[in-house]
Amino acid sequence: MEKLKNYRPTEKEPFMNERQREYFRVKLLTWKDEILRESKITLQTLQEENVNHPDLADRASSETDRAIELRARDRQRKLISKIDAALQRIEDNTYGYCEETGEPISLKRLEARPIATLSVEAQERHEKREKVYRDE
Repeated sequence: MEKLKNYRPTEKEPFMNERQREYFRVKLLTWKDEILRESKITLQTLQEENVNHPDLADRASSETDRAIELRARDRQRKLISKIDAALQRIEDNTYGYCEETGEPISLKRLEARPIATLSVEAQERHEKREKVYRDE
C-alpha cells in the first residue's frame, strides 16, 4: 500500500495492469471503510440521542433529523454493495471495462466514480433511455 501512496494511473501505461487494479482496490476498500466508520458513529449517536423531548417542535425536529440520517445511511448501504461488486470485478479482471460495450472506461471516470460500470457514452445513452421512458 505504501508503494501506491503517490501513484496515479495514467493513459501511458497498459490499461488495468496489476498496479492500476491494486490502486483501485485500495481506493474502494478505503472508501468502504470510511462509510462503515461513519455508520458506526451514526448508530452510536442515534442510540445516545434516544431522548424524549417534552416540546413537540423539538421532538418533530429530532425525528426529522433521524429520518434524514437513516435515509442517508440506507443510500450508503446500497453504495457498499456497489463497492463490493466493483471489488469482485477487480478479482474477475473485468473491472474498468464497460458492461455494455466491453470497451475500457476512462481512468478519469474511474477516478471520479470508482464503482462505474459503464463508459461515459454508454451511461449517457442509458440516461437518455431512462428519460424517454419516464416522459412517456
